[in-house]
Amino acid sequence: MAQVLEFKLPDLGEGLTEAEIVRWLVQVGDVVAVDQPVVEVETAKAMVEVPCPYGGVVTARFGEEGTELPVGAPLITVAVGSESDGGETGASEGSGNVLVGYGTSEAPARRRRVRPAVVPASAPAAPKAPVAPTAPAAPAAPAVPAASDGPVPVISPLVRRLARENGLDLKELQGTGPQGLILRADVENALRVAVTEERPAPAPAPAAPAAVSSALTEGRRVPLKGVRGAVADKLSRSRREIPDATCWVDADATELMRARAAMNATGGPKISLLALLARICTAALARFPELNSAVDMAAREIVQFDHVHLGFAAQTDRGLVVPVVRDAHARDAEGLTSEFARLTEAGRAGRLTPAELTGGTFTLNNYGVFGVDGSTPIINHPEAAMLGVGRIIPKPWVHEGELAVRQVVQLSLTFDHRVCDGGTAGGFLRYVADCVEQPAVLLRTL
Repeated sequence: MAQVLEFKLPDLGEGLTEAEIVRWLVQVGDVVAVDQPVVEVETAKAMVEVPCPYGGVVTARFGEEGTELPVGAPLITVAVGSESDGGETGASEGSGNVLVGYGTSEAPARRRRVRPAVVPASAPAAPKAPVAPTAPAAPAAPAVPAASDGPVPVISPLVRRLARENGLDLKELQGTGPQGLILRADVENALRVAVTEERPAPAPAPAAPAAVSSALTEGRRVPLKGVRGAVADKLSRSRREIPDATCWVDADATELMRARAAMNATGGPKISLLALLARICTAALARFPELNSAVDMAAREIVQFDHVHLGFAAQTDRGLVVPVVRDAHARDAEGLTSEFARLTEAGRAGRLTPAELTGGTFTLNNYGVFGVDGSTPIINHPEAAMLGVGRIIPKPWVHEGELAVRQVVQLSLTFDHRVCDGGTAGGFLRYVADCVEQPAVLLRTL
């Protein structure tokens, strides 16, 4: 007799709490093998194919393409142990393979926090009903009254924190997610209602806010989710928490460009300009380690890192991403060039993993590729600094006492003023500029 197993959206790691269904790879009734990808989802960091740890027949799918599901919500159900699954009676044990933070062999036990009732395998469309706030499905009804006596149906820690910070009792909410799961939208809606109810009735709305509200109503809305939503959250947090300052300097990059041309004329692998700038950054961070750090305000400590995990900004069709080159300080120019190329290609193809997009200690931002000279970058939280590099173009420059046309670049450093003062930041930027103007300076650190 077949056993129906429920596979839930796994924890994809690095604090991610939801994912959007981009494309289903299987249909109800399909036979799937152990570890076969069943759905392609987009997280705030990457596009991921999710493999199912069970082999058998797909009996239900939860969520349409374009739907955002929280981690731990039902994804599919699979009937295992039946004749139709090709006799894979051992499939119910799971593959033993893991996604980040998710062991398939213990999936049913790890997500006991969620209290939904088992959805019948014959009703694949059942989870759609709870999504609409005006028409909750019948199976979700018993889950709501029980919330006051048992665990609240919430998975996302962000939802719990949002409710806690605003004094909202989650037990009083009815979730609109699968099986009554409380989503972030439910908490935000409840807070909006509370604000409306607390507003004095006789007070007329001021003219200016009314106009803004009208504009928001009439405009085209683009959801802040996926990569764009993650970028918005991170940049807002950076501006909110980090007291940043920026300093900049123009540098003569003529000798750096000549050095690169000479290196690439030897017939070996080509060296990228970004790789040379990265070597300069790692050498500068060795001299000024204060900028290769992060601030732990809870402990009131500055954490200085012994390694340099170098993030670099890369523009893709999915938006701006910041892949991280691990142990950049231990790589030569050729190794850095290769790793930059690999991560850039993976970013453009949407194949970057969460691990490749997190854990940076310093970021290098070459916005010169967009044809601009300068910028005041926003620090990539929780890092402490970012070096921005503008375009390299011919400009009049005084060289050896004579006016000449030289290749000039503007360098800017945005830094967390909590980790150092202007003297340290200025010293770092001046050293970078010296290396750009005289690449031989780097030989002292090799």
